[in-house]
Amino acid sequence: MDARDRVEAMAARSSRARTLVVTPTYNERDNLALFARALTDVAPASHLLVVDDDSPDGTGEVADRLAREDPRVHVLHRARKMGLGTAYVDGFHYGLARGYDVFVQMDTDLSHDPKHLQRFFEALEAGADVAVGSRNIPGGGVDGWGLGRHVLSKGGSLYSRLILGVSVCDLTSGYKAYTRQALGAIDISSIRSNGYSFQIETTYRALRRGLRVAEVPIVFVDRRAGHSKMSSAIFVEAILMVWKLRWAALIGQL
Repeated sequence: MDARDRVEAMAARSSRARTLVVTPTYNERDNLALFARALTDVAPASHLLVVDDDSPDGTGEVADRLAREDPRVHVLHRARKMGLGTAYVDGFHYGLARGYDVFVQMDTDLSHDPKHLQRFFEALEAGADVAVGSRNIPGGGVDGWGLGRHVLSKGGSLYSRLILGVSVCDLTSGYKAYTRQALGAIDISSIRSNGYSFQIETTYRALRRGLRVAEVPIVFVDRRAGHSKMSSAIFVEAILMVWKLRWAALIGQL
């Protein structure tokens, strides 16, 4: 970023009034209202954007009701299930067009505790362009996982770190915050990932652009209601995307 972008980024960090939390939903009816309440309790100045992929369980209707009751809640309806990555990209574009300065991505299933948001805000205010909620640094961790999930998560992050040659300890974390300028530098319109590899790609792009990426400790809590969206196709995409990102970087296309 040039000097002007740095000045604008510092101005954004000085105020949280224009913070947008983006949460993609698909069949999260039992979690959405609880999540929205927890978020507004902790960060009352922040706004929430629900990006719903036409959930058959009525999540979209719950989101519309919340929006009618609270002007801080907004809803973006999509016609079908289109994937996590595109949901975040559409949500970020929505916020960029409306002048938000700070963007936070969170899961609706309450696995990302809003009480950690203060750490993200402090990291951005201290000069970070991207803040990553890390389960793999001191103070971070996971509650409710069995051995298999731990091995899969830590192994996936280590695999990605080794191939991409980066030092970020939790590349697969989905709890992240960005400044407006960071999203511009990352060029979200050209992101290729749509599953959980979206998390790896956004952080890697930020590092490749010379942005400051800070990790803050979080405790990830396994979902209490609903079902995980992880599938074999998403897992395979993440494995292959790491190599695609590395190759793109090597030939100067990232």
